[in-house]
Amino acid sequence: MTHNFAENYDIIVVGAGHAGVEASLAASRMGCKTLLATINLEMLAFMPCNPSIGGSAKGIVVREIDALGGEMGKNIDKTYIQMKMLNTGKGPAVRALRAQADKALYAQTMKQTVEKQENLTLRQAMIDEILVEDGKVVGVRTATNQKFSAKSVVITTGTALRGEIILGDLKYSSGPNNSLASVTLADNLRDLGLEIGRFKTGTPPRVKASSINYEKTEIQPGDEQPNHFSFMSRDEDYITDQVPCWLTYTNTLSHDIINQNLHRAPMFSGIVKGVGPRYCPSIEDKIVRFADKERHQLFLEPEGRYTEEVYVQGLSTSLPEDVQVDLLRSIKGLENAEMMRTGYAIEYDIVLPHQLRATLETKVIAGLFTAGQTNGTSGYEEAAGQGLVAGINAALKVQGKPELILKRSDAYIGVMIDDLVTKGTLEPYRLLTSRAEYRLILRHDNADMRLTEIGYEIGLVDEERYAIFKKRQMQFENELERLDSIKLNPVSETNKRIQELGFKPLTDALTAKEFMRRPQITYAVATDFVGCADEPLDSKVIELLETEIKYEGYIKKALDQVAKMKRMEEKRIPPHIDWDDIDSIATEARQKFKKINPETLGQASRISGVNPADISILMVYLEGRQKGRKNIN
Repeated sequence: MTHNFAENYDIIVVGAGHAGVEASLAASRMGCKTLLATINLEMLAFMPCNPSIGGSAKGIVVREIDALGGEMGKNIDKTYIQMKMLNTGKGPAVRALRAQADKALYAQTMKQTVEKQENLTLRQAMIDEILVEDGKVVGVRTATNQKFSAKSVVITTGTALRGEIILGDLKYSSGPNNSLASVTLADNLRDLGLEIGRFKTGTPPRVKASSINYEKTEIQPGDEQPNHFSFMSRDEDYITDQVPCWLTYTNTLSHDIINQNLHRAPMFSGIVKGVGPRYCPSIEDKIVRFADKERHQLFLEPEGRYTEEVYVQGLSTSLPEDVQVDLLRSIKGLENAEMMRTGYAIEYDIVLPHQLRATLETKVIAGLFTAGQTNGTSGYEEAAGQGLVAGINAALKVQGKPELILKRSDAYIGVMIDDLVTKGTLEPYRLLTSRAEYRLILRHDNADMRLTEIGYEIGLVDEERYAIFKKRQMQFENELERLDSIKLNPVSETNKRIQELGFKPLTDALTAKEFMRRPQITYAVATDFVGCADEPLDSKVIELLETEIKYEGYIKKALDQVAKMKRMEEKRIPPHIDWDDIDSIATEARQKFKKINPETLGQASRISGVNPADISILMVYLEGRQKGRKNIN
């Protein structure tokens, strides 16, 4: 079919949420002419759910986005009202940063960044059709019947695809926050041969700040110690005038109200058909599932510096409005709460992720990528990470360059995408530290050391940023070498000071690096003994030094595991393999292999329902096939 295109682009991104913004910024910064099309410009980078960025594992993803050249970290650093490092009492593998955002300012600031970006056109338009010829994307058609050409298309429609809001008995067509739903495009994706699932997520009510009795709640202030998400942000710019959150709890009365109204809850009455996120359940789901729990935590999170709206974190619900009011007023501190927005559930279509490659390109249509909630994930950070990878790979495809696949040992983003495409889970994937077997390598403090070089190679990290990174890398390496060469000798003056710190005196000389392996011996304490570095080091380099030195043995073990796994990852599986030709593998494994079509032996080993015996048989089969080819030649 011959199309009459009104405009021509390299890449078109459909939807301007957290995934769409990262995808379009990445593609345009890599030199591709890009169009970002969205139903409503006011919804760009909007936060339809909680007003925060980061948290356990998710905070590490934001640092990784920043290290690769993405925007989320920079944007939250411009717009936060509170910053807090979580899990400081635990090991470095689970520490993560979390920021409360000024919701309106976050979206506004990101919109300005997008508007100013070269090679990027921002357009309010509804995309109704992805144009495909010979199994390959050629462009899109809008609701106003305009056609735009593209070599790659990235779909990041979030919860808008055939979105339906559910509140008590009420159910109506809508995207998030009462925006327009995208129904025609949802039909089109089905028609293109993609397997579509139905998912559900939800959001809590918002209450008026002045109606809350804060005296009955516990204050949750931000950190005094400076921290930022972006490696480019400076400690001296840290905001000290922060807005606190507040902690309260549900109680037996709250639970009674929910139990008495379960027959009116869409979750249990049959109105909700979609699967909900396992790690982000509704309050009614929590009450039923954990019936023995007397109370559940609720965080009262301000939605911005200049708004009265407060987000009741932990109270996600689709109960009828009158029940929500009673429920809120049963909670300590919320006895007189004025509800400004009701909580609701939203159901939407997703592209089942087993149809995706690790690049996030669909296996069915060349040049078509999907990212974010469109893939059945939840969370702004997960969306942004996927959007960034999809945008990068869309650009690399257009430029005819090798694709980018982040391995599980490279990044949390790699773990997230690998789990997504191999497990094809029936529940929305939720990023957790426990999902990453190499989590001691994938820390928040070393994200730039892991990924900035990659970002620079693909053309996403600019020269200025790269120069700053190289300087920091050199400072780290030089100081590590210095600490490993300078010795503390067992002389009386040194031993006296060591005893004052509560340690036994030295009997033998030891390096400053060995000294730092002791508990309580920080970099500051060590340099007090051996002197400072030749040039002042920033807090990020110091944190990295402390972690790398104190956990050196454990990190080495993790790297050894990575090396062992590398062989499995490098062993590629032919794209058109006949799975029925392999004898002796289990029926479930065969079914899963046919469905997912893993590209490497490592990927095959991580598919749920596949046993080590199946992998051994597959390995023998591939080796036999390889030998057979050699003999033919």
